[in-house]
Amino acid sequence: MVLLGLLCLAVLASIAFGSKALTLGQVWHGLWSPAGAEADIIVGSLRLPRTVLALVAGIALGVAGALMQGHTRNPIADPVILGLSAGAGMWVVGAVFLLGITSLYGYVWFAFAGALMAALLVHTVGSLARGGATPVTLALAGAAAHALFTALTAGMVIFDRQALDTYRFWMVGAVNGRPLDFTVQLLPFIVAGLLLAAFNAPGLNALSLGEDVARGLGVRLGVTRTVGMAAITLLTGAAVAACGPIGFVGLVATHIARYFTGPDYRWTLAYAGLLGGSLVLLADVLGRVVARPGELQVGIMLALIGAPVFIYLVRRAKPVRL
Repeated sequence: MVLLGLLCLAVLASIAFGSKALTLGQVWHGLWSPAGAEADIIVGSLRLPRTVLALVAGIALGVAGALMQGHTRNPIADPVILGLSAGAGMWVVGAVFLLGITSLYGYVWFAFAGALMAALLVHTVGSLARGGATPVTLALAGAAAHALFTALTAGMVIFDRQALDTYRFWMVGAVNGRPLDFTVQLLPFIVAGLLLAAFNAPGLNALSLGEDVARGLGVRLGVTRTVGMAAITLLTGAAVAACGPIGFVGLVATHIARYFTGPDYRWTLAYAGLLGGSLVLLADVLGRVVARPGELQVGIMLALIGAPVFIYLVRRAKPVRL
């Protein structure tokens, strides 16, 4: 209930505060009875869509971070370690470099496809090892995929200035400039990912006891890992495609959630999702307030906030070993 309250406050703050100061009356009028005034346009066309996108992306990244740490048994796992962000970035640059696509609606689907391709590649390569996909083989395959995709991306941006400009804007990580119907198009993928994550939670609890114990409890390891990878792909792919590679969300949210919930992933996933949504929303609000009349993108703010918070968690909160 406390986390739900925090999330509601973050949503209200995201709509009420920004680079342009508005009164509460103007915010209320823009939400419920817009008449085309400047304040109504700011609330309905700018702040509301970015609030919805930040909320959805934060929840997706929070849950995906918890799933990644559970399946890789790596307490610092995030979309980077599995190569999803690098794969999405390579496909964005490829769409600009090879096809000349520069619109958001055009290259965002290439980013999603790149994340899907990276996840499938990592899972396939990790499964080729003796014993199938294990936390170690998945982490190693992800590191190799990240290095490969990064090198290919660097090669393309060197030869195309337009691709470099698009890539730099996308890489920062932002939730502004996306209309509401854009988020609606990605919502089915995120809902499907959340449902798969909920289905995957009991299997993760068994895997945390060790593979031999999980087999003894009747858990089908291949199915559990496949469902987990599918959920990670849908959640991370949709969020990264829409906002760029926003870091530290799943990392910090999962450690905070586990501090309160313990090792039970049925609760950890839910807590991490609520915390992830709150983190992205509050970071976006801070980015708009501290740099008035301009703003700092949410990816920059999360890096500034997330790094010291994570260091504190590691040094003082003594996060549970996975």
